[in-house]
Amino acid sequence: MGKARQVGSNDEPIVKTICKNRRAAHEYELHDTIECGIVLVGTEVKSLRDGQASLDNAFAKIERNEIWLVGCEIPEYTFGNRLNHKPKRDRKLLLRRREIAKFALKGEQKGFTLIPTRIYFKDGRAKVEIAAARGKQAHDKRQSLKTSESKREIDRAMSKSRRG
Repeated sequence: MGKARQVGSNDEPIVKTICKNRRAAHEYELHDTIECGIVLVGTEVKSLRDGQASLDNAFAKIERNEIWLVGCEIPEYTFGNRLNHKPKRDRKLLLRRREIAKFALKGEQKGFTLIPTRIYFKDGRAKVEIAAARGKQAHDKRQSLKTSESKREIDRAMSKSRRG
């Protein structure tokens, strides 16, 4: 049996982004990305559905053939009671063993680290996108800013020439 879909949908999953790690693209050179599930408790899911989460200073680590998300903050659910969760607890990520092994090789290379780039809901399930990243030097950051600014200027000039 397939998944139930809305009438008229074209089999594309419904994706709702909760938060992005904007600093990741600025601070790191992102290489491979992979989608992971997250092990959450009920109040964490409700807090995510409210759109509350922060990936600042978060990273992933591999420990005993498991991947853990460390430093991700999901604030306590406002209507939760004494059974509320801890905002900055480590959360287990769900991947297949071969995917973990592949990413472990990438993460163990010199200079690479595993950085979460965004948290989102895909068909109602919480997911995290993890990237194998290498830290940028100061001159690399300046160079990437120059290229993005020049691309922005070219796009502005092209849109002006189309308009008139």
